[in-house]
Amino acid sequence: MSRRSTHRSEPVDGLLLLNKPAGLTSNQALQKVKRLLNAKKAGHTGSLDPAATGMLPLCFGEATKVCAFLLDADKTYRVTAHLGIATDTGDADGSEVATADVPQLTADQWNEILQSFVGKSMQVPPMYSALKKNGMRLYELARKGQTVVRDPRPIRIDGIELLEIAGRRLVFSVHCSKGTYVRVLVEDIAAKAGTVAHTAKLHRETVAGFDATEMMDLSRLEEAARTDLAGLRERLLPPDSALQSLPAVNLSADAARRFNAGQVVSVDSEADCGLVRVYAGAGVFAGIGELSGDGRLAPKRVFRAGEKNP
Repeated sequence: MSRRSTHRSEPVDGLLLLNKPAGLTSNQALQKVKRLLNAKKAGHTGSLDPAATGMLPLCFGEATKVCAFLLDADKTYRVTAHLGIATDTGDADGSEVATADVPQLTADQWNEILQSFVGKSMQVPPMYSALKKNGMRLYELARKGQTVVRDPRPIRIDGIELLEIAGRRLVFSVHCSKGTYVRVLVEDIAAKAGTVAHTAKLHRETVAGFDATEMMDLSRLEEAARTDLAGLRERLLPPDSALQSLPAVNLSADAARRFNAGQVVSVDSEADCGLVRVYAGAGVFAGIGELSGDGRLAPKRVFRAGEKNP
């Protein structure tokens, strides 16, 4: 047993952008990093399939309060589709269920098909998903050989870019809304081209506009935690880094005290009605508030202002 494992977990606040490796569930990855940081409280923001890689924002301590906002964020993926073979899970981990010839289309023709998916549409979730039906996960039913009717859900595709088409290999990037199942998108693209397909590789490049260069590999985290745990904690991103799409409101010292106590305060702000980032004093993040048309600011999530990681 390592020396750190005998210690009590500690309060650690901030966000970490993990470059999740293949073969781990999102929760397994979260628990590994939580142990490395010796953190008390942690959560992740939107699952990646075990076979998928890429950006998985992990929230610790006070930053867990922004998890829900990252769940709602747009995401971008690099997708590699294997044309001509369909699997029961829609990815490379599944069993082959159908094959079909792959049409000899030009890059322009493939791009035309891809662009037809841009915009708002309805998507039927896959059976191999964590959604529930009558109290059971769909993947649990699927593993029993059961198929149930799934209600289509609204999604939005903001952009698709063809990166490569070579034989049975189709590679593209996609910028999409929350709730978009890329495995289903791949199947729908293939169907429109007159064939079948499954997702061979899936890499999430961005979440909520976070820079992909800020991601850390698990092996790098393990080394940093072993050699300089305090330094690793200092590298965590502040909670408000996940909320940059929200307008900011600054409060006076008196208004900040009342806001932190859960009271509605009046502000003079040019921000539109809705959710805002709230700051107190010299740029100290105080929380998330909801601004009404009459200038009243109601606390939605209050943060411990100015506290540092131990």
